[in-house]
Amino acid sequence: MMFDTVVKNAMIPQGDRLVPATILVKDGKIAGITNAELEAHLLEGVNVIDAQGNMVLPGCIDSHTHFMDPGFTHRETFLDGCKAAAAGGLTTIVDMPCCSVPSVRGVAELENKLNAIKPQAIIDFGLWGGVTGEDVRNEVHYKIVREQADAGVLAFKVYMTPSVPSYPRVTDPEMLESFKAVAETGLPIGIHAENYAMCDFYVQKFQKEGRMDAPAWSEARMPLAEKVAIQLGISFAEATGARLHIVHMALGEGAKLVGEAKKKGLDVTSETCPHYLVLDYKEAMSEYGAFAKIAPPLRSREDNELLWEGLKNGSVDFIATDHAPYEIPTEKAAEGMTIWTAFPGIPGVETMVPLIVSEGYNKGRISLSRLVEILSRNAAIHYGLYPKKGAMEIGSDADFTIIDLNKEWVIDQEKQYSKAKYTPLHGMKLKGKVVKTVVRGKVVYDEAQGIVGEPGYGEFVKRQTISKLDRKIIF
Repeated sequence: MMFDTVVKNAMIPQGDRLVPATILVKDGKIAGITNAELEAHLLEGVNVIDAQGNMVLPGCIDSHTHFMDPGFTHRETFLDGCKAAAAGGLTTIVDMPCCSVPSVRGVAELENKLNAIKPQAIIDFGLWGGVTGEDVRNEVHYKIVREQADAGVLAFKVYMTPSVPSYPRVTDPEMLESFKAVAETGLPIGIHAENYAMCDFYVQKFQKEGRMDAPAWSEARMPLAEKVAIQLGISFAEATGARLHIVHMALGEGAKLVGEAKKKGLDVTSETCPHYLVLDYKEAMSEYGAFAKIAPPLRSREDNELLWEGLKNGSVDFIATDHAPYEIPTEKAAEGMTIWTAFPGIPGVETMVPLIVSEGYNKGRISLSRLVEILSRNAAIHYGLYPKKGAMEIGSDADFTIIDLNKEWVIDQEKQYSKAKYTPLHGMKLKGKVVKTVVRGKVVYDEAQGIVGEPGYGEFVKRQTISKLDRKIIF
């Protein structure tokens, strides 16, 4: 038999058009795409997935998650995170190195994490590697970066501001040293771009002044603190030749800075998150308080629009979530907890794809071809997974996100699969909903049945070989 699974009645992207197609799958990979209706005898014994005339995208990717496992499973297990991601149309996630015990800063820690999460995975996943200020001070950063790269991590993360105690922030010279080490591997280095001294000074100043209102969090961690951090990162990339990636960029002006760096020929990329595209900090934080507290913080309506423009013109390369759930009774709303002491982070994997479809594509802010790029293709290219992931080509993994473009619905935090039943997007009306998520030819989420994927089915994905020249041509 030439194929074992068929996705019929699909509408697939072809440039900026949706065209009818039948997708043929063999052994978890795309074996063919046709616009002809298959004869009945060809479907005997074949698993048929009926897309029912809905849009079928190459499997969507979230390359920035904190699934909290192992070590923080009171917040979320890897299985919880995978369920939420699958329900949100994600077929692959890339998990961060910091929110696990021990944090991933070497091969032993990487293997420890893999042993804990692989049996739980129902979708495919990659991993970020770690390097911290402590590693630089101990002069082991070159060693641990190289060994993690050899083990298959897709990128490296550094924090300019404090993260968890087991993952120390970098000072400016320590960040420069980290850039040098990562540059030798050819992998991206992602920075949390906020100037620590500025954030720390104004947070303390606002507290002394008695500011206890929720928007004070955003105002203390001001836009200028993010701007100068992005500028420093770009300068370091220029000096070292490192592939700089600005993660979870909240600042609209940041898109302009990244765009200017690209025009200079620097290998600088950026991502933003759905919440930075649709929420105003004063409105959201006044309504939701600590449940809208994140870092970098929410910004203004002007920033929302500048980031949409960045997505449209390419200075923002793709969408990610910074999914970071916390336990409500102990970490978000404990007795005596204030906006300054509540933990910063929100869930996001379940709402990323439908929000971008609704507020981006369905409202005409981005084209169909750009939708595919920012949800699937560009992250796959950036992290070395293309064309295994992020493509609808012969030989690519049969990962599909099936979306009913016309379905109207309302985000309800209580109905989320994530263990964290909160989101500042609660009550938002959307048009466009994920109805099926398919990973390597198998349905893992069905709107009518819920989660149908089996723990352990998800695979650890490593980077494919792709040259810098290839990346330039593709981008």
